[in-house]
Amino acid sequence: MPPLGQYFGIMTFTLSSPIGPILFLDDVENGQLCLSALFITATGEEPPPVYLDNGEARPVSLAVHEDATVWRARFTLPADRTSGYVWNGDTFEVAGDLTGDLRLAYVSCNGEEVGDMDREGSERNAMWARLRAQHRQQPFALLLHGGDQVYADEVTLGHELSHDWPERLPRDPSRAALADLRRHLRTGFFARYAALYAAPELAWLAARVPSLMQWDDHDICDGWGSLHRSRTYSPVGQTLFSVARESFLIFQHATTDGDLPARFADPSGLHLGWRIHAADLRILAPDLRSERTRRDIMGPGGWAMMESEAPKEMQGHTLLMSSVPLLGPRLSLLEALMVVIPRMQKYEDDLRDQWQSRAHRDEWRRMLRLVRDMARRDGHDLTVISGEIHLATRATMELGEGLNLNQLVASGISHRAPPKAWARCLGVLASLGEDPLPAHPIRIQGLFGQSSRYTAERNYLLLERASGTWSARWDLEISGMTQSLAL
Repeated sequence: MPPLGQYFGIMTFTLSSPIGPILFLDDVENGQLCLSALFITATGEEPPPVYLDNGEARPVSLAVHEDATVWRARFTLPADRTSGYVWNGDTFEVAGDLTGDLRLAYVSCNGEEVGDMDREGSERNAMWARLRAQHRQQPFALLLHGGDQVYADEVTLGHELSHDWPERLPRDPSRAALADLRRHLRTGFFARYAALYAAPELAWLAARVPSLMQWDDHDICDGWGSLHRSRTYSPVGQTLFSVARESFLIFQHATTDGDLPARFADPSGLHLGWRIHAADLRILAPDLRSERTRRDIMGPGGWAMMESEAPKEMQGHTLLMSSVPLLGPRLSLLEALMVVIPRMQKYEDDLRDQWQSRAHRDEWRRMLRLVRDMARRDGHDLTVISGEIHLATRATMELGEGLNLNQLVASGISHRAPPKAWARCLGVLASLGEDPLPAHPIRIQGLFGQSSRYTAERNYLLLERASGTWSARWDLEISGMTQSLAL
């Protein structure tokens, strides 16, 4: 299989055939899955309708690019049984039963910072191929994406305004120059999303399993929100964020401003947090990027969403998606080292991205208290699922009375694993313990069968509900499938 970059060049590309369908879950309502199917066609071509038992859904145009058009078709399928749809002569089965036993998959970090478009496809997508095989063995009802679905760090290259950003800020760029930058960035984002969705391993799954996506920094640029304000609020920074956000809505949610599905907490889109309520299952995905600053991880909108959901009486289980791990080691020690070791200062933004940064200590405690109270509620359990760190691990926080809050970290569906020495270093740091809330210590624990707290292998997570009981397993690229962890 050729490198992904051969599907589309960075600036020019040719569609030999339509891309899609890529399924997204808009909401669960009145016993129905409200779905969107995304398609990409060459300019002048229109995708065929989606055919259903009760009619058809015709795609409408979402976005127009120089040589391609992005389309969306909305339709419903039952949320209590397996069903399907027909498109372009092919039948796609959807395991949409959310009422009984079910399987979910969780992935994150689908790319790399440098040269991702040039990687050989079968190597890059090896874990996607394994996930596809898992679905064929026993279908997934939903596919959860925990951030960094694309690595857009290189889209700024090749334009005079952004090539050296954020290190260099252009002086007073003209409107015409910024408009040209916007065109350049839209082309770059489009090329990456289109190439990802053309990859056969992901494309096969995405046509049959509805996705729910949450963004993180690389969906914009490395460290977005943790960079200095002079960079993010500059004309170049704001143009980059605007294009990244537009692309995120189109390609990760099949929507646009003014047309957000009902699962989004803020119809205006000032923040892009969302929630899904299904039978004995709630999925919460706060937005940790739209309102982020160097001092704040979430803004007023994000906190309003979480504080609105926290007191709701829920049965069953809540999956809280935190794009950066909520439970982690004492990173303030590493941050202190950076002050005295100049070579390490380039990693400041990476550490500041985390809940555990000393810059976010008070906000971290606020979130931990909120989640603690949610998890303690009778008749209800809560599990945090996270990605971002390119390692696999798990953590617990003691809640008292023999209860624990579980966090599961699965990171690196295609991002190659960091050196094992880095995993060991984090393990040593984690051994020191952390207790931001008195009487609620946090412990980082290794996966079953692993000798260290952090596993440096590409991976994804399986979440399974059987007879009302939830469990989790990691599929590790080298070590294989772990034992089940009861939740």
